[in-house]
Amino acid sequence: MKNLPPLALIAALAVAACSAPATTEAAPANTAKLDASGAHPATPLADAPFTVREIADFKEPWAMTFVPGTRAALITERAGKLKLWQENGPTQDVAGVPAVAYGGQGGFGDVIVAPDFAASGTIYLSWVEAGSGDTAGAVVGKAKLVQGAAPRIEGLEIIWKQYPKVTGRGHYSHRLAFSPDGKYLFIGSGERQKFDPAQDMNANLGKIVRLNADGSVPADNPFADQGGVTAQIWSLGHRNILGLAFDSTGKLWNQEMGPKGGDEVNLVAAKANYGYPIVSNGDHYDGKDIPDHVTRPEYAAPKLWWNPSVSPAGLAFYDGDLYPGWKNSLLMGALSGEGLIRMGIDGETLHKSDRWDFRQRIREVEVRDDGSVWLLTDGEDGKLVKLVPKK
Repeated sequence: MKNLPPLALIAALAVAACSAPATTEAAPANTAKLDASGAHPATPLADAPFTVREIADFKEPWAMTFVPGTRAALITERAGKLKLWQENGPTQDVAGVPAVAYGGQGGFGDVIVAPDFAASGTIYLSWVEAGSGDTAGAVVGKAKLVQGAAPRIEGLEIIWKQYPKVTGRGHYSHRLAFSPDGKYLFIGSGERQKFDPAQDMNANLGKIVRLNADGSVPADNPFADQGGVTAQIWSLGHRNILGLAFDSTGKLWNQEMGPKGGDEVNLVAAKANYGYPIVSNGDHYDGKDIPDHVTRPEYAAPKLWWNPSVSPAGLAFYDGDLYPGWKNSLLMGALSGEGLIRMGIDGETLHKSDRWDFRQRIREVEVRDDGSVWLLTDGEDGKLVKLVPKK
């Protein structure tokens, strides 16, 4: 069993979390005990500094990105549709999308715009592709978005694939993020519930991958001289990466679903090994123990972790001013945790700043250019919602 704080400590931390004053950057110092533990008490949504406004309905929405220069967003639905939501117009189906292998956790995944979108109209998509012998794997493609009365994508080209394709329908991850300089595409590649591939340098499963925008391998990748899929690897020892986000100083953060009681947020570094499945602050679902991170200091430890699990999904960096105290924060959705989590960034340290109880699964978090925060709730009756700051 992992070390959990006693109930009295959890209660005290809950009071501290609810009463702590807002700050413009890092969370208050009194979160230190909370940060070092797996605990993170939730605050009722009524006490949040925002109200939740439902905007639109979607079926199993998974990811979204705002379209620069517009008041529109692209939203993926897991069964295989790409939607163009328009604040001042109808929600439209985008034609030309690929066929997806839908089932389990698989289907349509992420969508992001290219750094040069204003000039090129290029977007990047991830989805699950079927293989032979009941295998499957995530792929990433790029295409041109054509807007107008009948939106579509053109010239779709696959630029990356999970290797190897394996059986099962879980832990694809396939989250995408561009580096702040616009040069490099980072891909979260889950270990597909197969454990060992996360440490196998001849597979790109259980890794964070770094590519050029065209899918080629940068010459300065940490393992570039080894060739093949090994050359793609930026970091390893990951489980199920469902969020990637760069902060204002260029640091890359990822969140991932751990095993039972081991969800975590990591500060991602080139060549770093985050230890899964050798170490984790959680245990296997069959009850077998996994050694904690502290037992193997050669593996990079998470900056924050949760036990009980919150099942993280969606990660965004917030640097706006609409919500007091949120500047320089990470915002993370929670599925089984049914809410939104805010983490204050203090250099290379994270603090458990807020956790709000939505009583519904939050799949995605995005920040619009006006500083407003938008969420996708999970499931067949998923919603696009906007967080409206309280006056």
